[in-house]
Amino acid sequence: MAAIAALALGVGVVLGAGHVPGEQRVAERFAEAWSRSDYAAMHALLTPGAQQATDAQALAEAYRASASMATARSYDVGEPERGDDGVYELGVTARTGAFGDVRAVVGLPLEGDGEEARVAWAPHLTFPGVAAGESLKRTTTLPPRASLLTRDNRVLAEGPERDSPELATLAASIVGEMGPIPEELAEEYRAAGYPEDAEVGVSGLERILERELAGTPGGELRAGATVLGRGEPRKAAGVRTTLAPSVQEAAVAALAGRLGGAVAMDPATGEVLGVAGIAFSGLQPPGSTFKMLTLAGALRSGVASLKSTYPLASAATLSGVELNNANGEVCGGTLTEAFAISCNSVFAPLGAELGGRRLVSIAERFGFNKPSPVPGAATSTMPPAAELGDDLGLGSTAIGQGRVLATTLQMTIVAGAFGVGGRLPLPTLAYRADPQTRLGDRAVSAKVARQVRRMMIEVVRNGTGGAAAIDGVRVAGKTGTAELRSTHPCTPVPDNPESCADSTAQADDTTDTTAWFTAFAPAEDPRIAVGVMLVANGAGGDTAAPAARTLMQAALARR
Repeated sequence: MAAIAALALGVGVVLGAGHVPGEQRVAERFAEAWSRSDYAAMHALLTPGAQQATDAQALAEAYRASASMATARSYDVGEPERGDDGVYELGVTARTGAFGDVRAVVGLPLEGDGEEARVAWAPHLTFPGVAAGESLKRTTTLPPRASLLTRDNRVLAEGPERDSPELATLAASIVGEMGPIPEELAEEYRAAGYPEDAEVGVSGLERILERELAGTPGGELRAGATVLGRGEPRKAAGVRTTLAPSVQEAAVAALAGRLGGAVAMDPATGEVLGVAGIAFSGLQPPGSTFKMLTLAGALRSGVASLKSTYPLASAATLSGVELNNANGEVCGGTLTEAFAISCNSVFAPLGAELGGRRLVSIAERFGFNKPSPVPGAATSTMPPAAELGDDLGLGSTAIGQGRVLATTLQMTIVAGAFGVGGRLPLPTLAYRADPQTRLGDRAVSAKVARQVRRMMIEVVRNGTGGAAAIDGVRVAGKTGTAELRSTHPCTPVPDNPESCADSTAQADDTTDTTAWFTAFAPAEDPRIAVGVMLVANGAGGDTAAPAARTLMQAALARR
């Protein structure tokens, strides 16, 4: 019996040593939820009174506000330990961007017993080292701004004046401006540690590379009179961009002082070698460059194939309305021929047959209606399928009119994707010494990409893009001419000769259209993709294509 009693005692000791009080488990669950920022789970563990005083959304906002004030990136929350007063103590380390690591013990008061215990929460528990009744405050400063450099380390902007000693003309085309923090970005900059009165990049490279140029803010974080953390502002090293001066000069020359945008990009690595004008910000109807997407959607869905043929016509009738070809020309034939000469009477009905859902889907696969990969660049958009309307609306959309809007950058990405096998190029302006192939999501299959590429070669070889041809280099491209207003001259009402007095439409008015051209070369293994958009400047094949040719030549000549 004594042996049995001794054994029983031993088992009891082991079981007792392994027992975890219910209150401990509650504290552990709260700590785990905090470490992963699961504020809903934290709120569920509060006392009824605390939950009533602070709802789940307010709790989340309180923790986020403290993290923003402290520039906290993450929290390491230790195992709870029960203190002498019954309060569970959590060792918490906040990893901050501006003030280093902040470590302190957070006391977690519980009410109730066992697993039914709950946290008697108060606002000071949102950050380590803050006592009851205190709140976080900070003072921060930014270091001197880093120099902005070309890929070969020539200065584009430096010092407080952000000027360039040798590349002033090129710098003016792309560097951008400094200004107060935009209201819509205030919280983002606050969380990064910027003082409220900071000057930041608001356009151009200064905006795109803001975080790299700004360096690391520093300052002092306090709770009441207690200093919780300090950090020294740290200036960033000079920021090298991907811009090549010769290509940047060609991008500026391509615009020749005209309103528009020009981009030259390596489609495989995403490196932007040159960019000028409103290439990232200017939204315009893309005109027939959008036919690249309509074509891809038709091939992908089986609505059309390389064997498809179409009747010769000068217009297509959709929803009872005639939609004309450019200059009333008669076109049709094979799908390749129709694409090469940009035949509206083929592609508008193709859009109607594709339908709104598939038109929107193919555009979104190429990046429309999604934030641009370049910070601060405008989003290219098209309406939801339900808003595209009848066959006429679908047809207009399919040829890049209607309510479709795109940036030069976006259409350069679209063209580049067909050059690199159907995946999206990821543009970057941040230089890397050894750039690697860097591609994003697959937009279309490699097979469809090859088919579209073949037809883009025909655009330059035998179609509307002949002005972009380069001796010894096979170029694949697409022209676009987007109507800004009706290009049909007004016909006076017979009994009212003055009925066209207010009409500005002229048959030969080149200011009525925005010219586009986008391309890649060499077509089989592209080293460069370009886009040129010229607002109110005629037909794409006449003005944008030769400008793009010059830009491609400069990019291809650099290596």
